[in-house]
Amino acid sequence: MPLTPMDIHNKEFSRSFRGYDEDEVDQFLDEVVQDFEKLYKESLELKERMGILKEQLEYYKSMEGTLKETLVTAQKTADEVMASAHKKAEIIIREAEQKAQKIIQDANEQVLKIRMEYEETRKQVEIFKARFRTLLQEYLQTIERETESPSVEADR
Repeated sequence: MPLTPMDIHNKEFSRSFRGYDEDEVDQFLDEVVQDFEKLYKESLELKERMGILKEQLEYYKSMEGTLKETLVTAQKTADEVMASAHKKAEIIIREAEQKAQKIIQDANEQVLKIRMEYEETRKQVEIFKARFRTLLQEYLQTIERETESPSVEADR
């Protein structure tokens, strides 16, 4: 068990014939008690302070652990958000490419349809021209016959 200031103060020495001067010993013991009491109180204060500092250290260690966990969670969340954003971007790009292909395909089909309609219309115009020419030629021939016919009858 550690020595306390009261132990020193209450210490009684046995007396001997050739012993030390009792007043000197008492005076010295009083000085030792005072110094020891100061040191003892200082030691108690330091122990108390050390306890408080240990508690603070534990608190900060706990906070550090929490912060590390928070940072790890934040990093994981950021990674997940980035991965999700990349996936969404890929889906959007894929859908846009599919829509673009559909638009191009529809446009090509439209062009083919218009070309076919154009060719059909051109053919119909050619047929119309040919028929109209034929009809005009028939009318001309009829007119020529009619103009020739009255003179042939007049000659007769």
